[in-house]
Amino acid sequence: MHTVEPKVFLIGETRIVEEGLKEYLAHIGVPDWMSDAPTDAERLVEVMGRLCYRSFKPGLNSNVTKVREHNADYLANILSVKHGSVIEHPVMNFVFADVSRVFTHELVRHRPGVAISQESLRFVRLDDLGQWLPTVIREDPEAVEIFARTFEDLERLQQELAQHFQLDAPGTPFERKKIVTSAIRRLAPDGLATTIGWSANPRTIRWVLEMRTHKSAEEEIRLVFGKVGALVVARYPHLFGDFTVEMADGLPSYKPKNSKI
Repeated sequence: MHTVEPKVFLIGETRIVEEGLKEYLAHIGVPDWMSDAPTDAERLVEVMGRLCYRSFKPGLNSNVTKVREHNADYLANILSVKHGSVIEHPVMNFVFADVSRVFTHELVRHRPGVAISQESLRFVRLDDLGQWLPTVIREDPEAVEIFARTFEDLERLQQELAQHFQLDAPGTPFERKKIVTSAIRRLAPDGLATTIGWSANPRTIRWVLEMRTHKSAEEEIRLVFGKVGALVVARYPHLFGDFTVEMADGLPSYKPKNSKI
């Protein structure tokens, strides 16, 4: 058994295909159009928004005589008028490591606009259980001892059953290992450390960030999405810059100026 701290890794994000964008801009008559967006994600949102009204420059659409020139101003207006569908185009790819099954069971309830890949305990044998302790346990020495003793017992059961079924014996087929591993995971606790990949568009991230850092949310998911919030606000300021942060019970609570766009 070992102790862990939930971790957040941003491992991917949408990239614009420059050749295709240039061809499109030439097609509509604005080959020199440029954006001052700090990331491709924010530039993509701007392009998708401007194509809705053909507002890349005044006069391109006869009804449009003035346009917002800067990405920050353009996206701020998108957020304020709640044109939320436009910000669904980019995707950010995260890995949440050393999180519990308590966390993943809550995370997967957010379904629209996401893709999920979870560490499979049918295949991954649990011979070294990691645990993160919530504050109410961590601050109580007797509770910590009970948690540690229980995790050690459950870890030992995993190891004993793996030995009983001779999973490490030479020639044991992988199919047999999978069947047994799937069976004995039923003795594993919801609090064991695991990993999940989570990809989502900014509209979804904004909503989950607001909901899951609220002081009424479960502590571990608040901790994880507090880390997500710090990351996305810094990296995508024009998509998440309207969030303010307040501390509640020692954890950050992210509140947007424009909620549920």
